[in-house]
Amino acid sequence: MSAGAIEAVGTTGSAAVRTEAEAAGELAPAARFLPSLAAVYRAQLSRARVARIPLLFVATFQSVGIMILMRGVVDGGGEARAVVAGSSVLVVAFVALNLLAQYFGQLRASGGLDHYATLPVPPASVVLGAAGAYASFTVPGTLVTAGIGCVLFDLPMGHLWVLAAVIPLAGAALAGLGAALGLLAPKPELATLLGQLGMSAALLLGVLPTERMPLLIQYARDLLPSTYGVEAFARTFDVHPDWAAVGVDLAVCAGVGVVSLAVATWAYRRAAVR
Repeated sequence: MSAGAIEAVGTTGSAAVRTEAEAAGELAPAARFLPSLAAVYRAQLSRARVARIPLLFVATFQSVGIMILMRGVVDGGGEARAVVAGSSVLVVAFVALNLLAQYFGQLRASGGLDHYATLPVPPASVVLGAAGAYASFTVPGTLVTAGIGCVLFDLPMGHLWVLAAVIPLAGAALAGLGAALGLLAPKPELATLLGQLGMSAALLLGVLPTERMPLLIQYARDLLPSTYGVEAFARTFDVHPDWAAVGVDLAVCAGVGVVSLAVATWAYRRAAVR
C-alpha cells in the first residue's frame, strides 16, 4: 500500500472518529429540570433521613416547650393565636433555615459543591431539591406542634388544613434564605452562626405577640419571610376567618419564596465556579 493510500485511510479514520464523537455529543440529551429536581430531592431525602430526624424531634420539643412557657402569661385571644402559629412555623425555620444554612456552608467548605458542579443538572434543581428535602421533614413536627397548641390554648382545629399551604410556602422562603446564607458565608462557622441568628429571629419575631413589640421591631418583623406564613395561619383561628387576607399573606409568602430561592440559585452558581 502506498504512502498516499495510508494517509488517505488515516484521514478517513480520523474523520470517522470525529464524526462519531460529534454525533455522540449531539445525541447526548441535556438534563431536564424536573427529572433533575426529582433525583436531587430523592438523594437528599435519603441522605438526611437518618441524620435529621433526631434534630426534628428537638425542633418539635423546642416549639412545644415555648408554648407551654407562654401558656403561663398568655390566656387567649389574638396573643394565643400568635403563639401557636409562630411556634408551629418555628419548626419550619429550625429545619429549613438553620439546618440548611449549616448544610450548604459545610458543603462549600468541604468541596462538595465540586461534585454537584460536575453533574449535568441545572443549578436550580440542586438548590430546590435540597430545600424541598429539608422542608419535607418539617411536616410532622409542624402538625404535632399545631395540634398541641390548639389543645393548650383551646383554639379550634377545623382549619388546620391550611398548613398544607403554609408549610411549603414558608418552607420555600426559609429554605431559600438558609441556602443563600450557607452558600454566601465565607466559613462554615459563620454559616452556622447566621442560621442560628435567623432561627432566633423567627422565634422572637414570630412567637411573641405583635402588640407587645416596639414599632421598630414590628417593621423588622415584616422583613422576615416566615412572618406571612405565621399571619396566614393565625388568621384561621378566628370564628369567621378572613380568607382574602389569608390568601394575600400566602401570596406574599410565595413571592418571597421565589425571590429567596432565586437568590440561593445565584449564590450556588457563584460558589460553584470558585
